[in-house]
Amino acid sequence: MFNNFFHKMASPKYFYRISGRLIPWLAIAFVLVTLAGLYYGLVKAPPDYQQGDSYRIMFIHVPAAWMSMFVYVVMATAGAIGLIWRIKLAEVVAISSASIGAWFTFLALVTGSIWGKPMWGTWWVWDARLTSELILLFLYLGVIALYNAIDDKRTAARAVAILALVGVINIPIIHYSVEWWNTLHQGPTVTKLDKPSIHLSMLIPLLLMAVSFKLYYAFVVLMRARCEVLERERHTGWVRELAETK
Repeated sequence: MFNNFFHKMASPKYFYRISGRLIPWLAIAFVLVTLAGLYYGLVKAPPDYQQGDSYRIMFIHVPAAWMSMFVYVVMATAGAIGLIWRIKLAEVVAISSASIGAWFTFLALVTGSIWGKPMWGTWWVWDARLTSELILLFLYLGVIALYNAIDDKRTAARAVAILALVGVINIPIIHYSVEWWNTLHQGPTVTKLDKPSIHLSMLIPLLLMAVSFKLYYAFVVLMRARCEVLERERHTGWVRELAETK
């Protein structure tokens, strides 16, 4: 049963059809969860006893930072699958994730600077967390540039898969940088082994926004992947049939 399902999902034609059905539901879920997260984060959550209301930018900054790493791992994993098993859809998912991950990384850096100015008194410092996150942005941009520089998309997909896999080493550096080095960033508050050191009234909207960002990634990567599939499969019979029915 599962082998049959994964075999179907590896088919561009089946993927195009099923993803078209999923996208509207994922988009609706994204809107609903985002509204709930913003309401609880901007209205219901109390001001922080030290930072006041300025801390509320974390409901954007923290999920964006999480997603910057999550999307890179997805991209590298999909690239590895495409590299090893030559699955076209894995290559499509990898390259379709790159620009989304780059925007999440850029958003994390910008909101972090906005948050850091009143908290640290500076927009930027070259500490381990900020520097490794900036390197992550350059890795995303490198993947995008490399893919667009090679005309043969199968060759380009293999090249970016290798680059993405090499860059994976940066992910644990970002995650553990606050523990390995002395940085301005505080230590982990949500992922602590005992219990989160963040009040429930702040934790709930933070997790809601984290789910919201994942839903956003899900429906946007499917939309981008569908376009990439059509581009790659434009000379096949099923795409011609699809074009004729439109």
